[in-house]
Amino acid sequence: MRNTIDVSKLDLKETIVNIRRVAKTVKGGRNMRFSVTVVVGDGEGHVGVGLGKAQEIPEAVRKATEDAKKNVINVPTVGTTIPHRILGVFGAGRVLIMPAAEGTGVIAGSSVRTVLESAGVKDVRAKSIGSNNIGNMAYATMEGLKNLMTVEKISKLRGKTKEEILG
Repeated sequence: MRNTIDVSKLDLKETIVNIRRVAKTVKGGRNMRFSVTVVVGDGEGHVGVGLGKAQEIPEAVRKATEDAKKNVINVPTVGTTIPHRILGVFGAGRVLIMPAAEGTGVIAGSSVRTVLESAGVKDVRAKSIGSNNIGNMAYATMEGLKNLMTVEKISKLRGKTKEEILG
């Protein structure tokens, strides 16, 4: 499934989540590179996460930003929060994202907070379970947000009206 969102029309802001120095041992010694994780979002329901690796930090950031723009998704919201609870899983990282009442704010740790704020979700609670790897937490959050369903989407899938589903 290719990205159907035209990122050139969005006003995306990039946030560097993680910069790591990684090494590859070769015959002549160690090859040092930088691995950068970047989150892009417009604060209005569009967010993406990307990873870039290069010998220089600016080049790694550029690659990560490009990758993040390729992976932009649309996040369904209900008012200022998300429609329902969801568990995002990526590798050993699990993120439980829960809707919250208006005025709660974003209660989340590490890169989960950055992803949720970039997506424009104002009131939400999140709990990291398992891994605390910053990159995997960001990707797990993205998986959770990607799998969110709205009432409209469910009613369309089941061939029923919104009222029939809500009871």
